[in-house]
Amino acid sequence: MRRSTIAATALLALTAGAAAQESVAHPGQPHNWQINLQEALSPIEEQIHWFSNYTLAFIIPITILVAALLAWCIYRFRESRNPVPSRTSHNTLIEVIWTVAPVLVLLFLAIPSFQLLTAQYNPPREPELTVKATGYQWYWGYEYQPAQTDAANAAEAVSFESYPLSEEDRPGSGKEDKALYPRLLAVDNEMVVPVGTVIRLISTSADVIHSFALPSMGVKVDAVPGRINEYWFEPLKEGIFYGQCSELCGQSHYNMPIGLRVVSKEQFSRWLAAAGSDLEGANAQLTAEIKASGSVAVAGN
Repeated sequence: MRRSTIAATALLALTAGAAAQESVAHPGQPHNWQINLQEALSPIEEQIHWFSNYTLAFIIPITILVAALLAWCIYRFRESRNPVPSRTSHNTLIEVIWTVAPVLVLLFLAIPSFQLLTAQYNPPREPELTVKATGYQWYWGYEYQPAQTDAANAAEAVSFESYPLSEEDRPGSGKEDKALYPRLLAVDNEMVVPVGTVIRLISTSADVIHSFALPSMGVKVDAVPGRINEYWFEPLKEGIFYGQCSELCGQSHYNMPIGLRVVSKEQFSRWLAAAGSDLEGANAQLTAEIKASGSVAVAGN
């Protein structure tokens, strides 16, 4: 028994170590044995992480307290110790405590919750780029809209569809590396945005309800037919990041990934200028620049 316990502990430690090493190599991706949220790669996701830990500071003590009270009641008031049940009808002090305490807990949770909700829909400055994401069964369409101060920019003409990358298309697209382009998450055309830029995301749908979700960026916004929903995010790190449709939308809902490629502002400007007339060539040029600079960083769903 002792040897089995030691072996199980060692196996768990090795597994956790491997998962931690994998997480360092590929930040932001889901990993085996992962229990935490994905790496925060935007200001909003950092706030979400903080609020998650803050909430756990209340949940864990409350759970322990309730479990302890249940155990004590089971032990103290079992039939063998209390053959004649108590006829106590109420206790004023206990009733005051279990009314006031939850109100205080909810108050401490509500204030930062409303602050986070407000931050999610109020960017810190005027967005520099607007991207419209339209959900289809079962892929995404992107349309770039320039800022008002840059109306003549080629972004006005950039629009494309992003389909799930099939295994047959990997060799031809140069996306054989499954660590960088994971199965069921990789796409043929990623949405390209510049790092350190406030981006307005407009979401809608052409058929049924979808949901545009990028966990590492703190993005989750519904795509509803005939309706426009708005959100914002600011990537803090260059790399390729993945998300998925998070609203059940039909047979191929499981295979409706979102690919986001975050690049430097200079790389984005060059890509944007070329993508309007030759998207495939612009993507190939961007990929070559990234490989040459060695700046590829992987992140995930």
